[in-house]
Amino acid sequence: MARSLVVKVTCGVEDAERCNQAFTVAAAAAASGAEVSLWLTGEAAWFGVPGRAEAFDLRLATPLDQLLAVVLDSGSVTVCSQCAARRDVGEDDLRAGVRIAGAAVFAEQVLGDGVQALVY
Repeated sequence: MARSLVVKVTCGVEDAERCNQAFTVAAAAAASGAEVSLWLTGEAAWFGVPGRAEAFDLRLATPLDQLLAVVLDSGSVTVCSQCAARRDVGEDDLRAGVRIAGAAVFAEQVLGDGVQALVY
């Protein structure tokens, strides 16, 4: 059984390199067969909304929307419920396959057996 990876990204365009690193690690793990759960918190919550990842630009980096697609293809993407509420983002505002959940769900995931959690 492959290990599970939970990646929590806490920044957006204001810290583009750190943000891109989180998406890159999540996508690389998903592509290698790991079970990946990507959590979008803080300003990263915006990337759960269609068009936001497509607008992200970082020179010499794989486009964020492509990395997000890799994770969505085999893993899960979750927007923090409080972060979504602070930005007036609801379930109907999210791209297909992205959900909203809170800290209890995050805690349950990271406390599972064989889970590695990374926070960017």
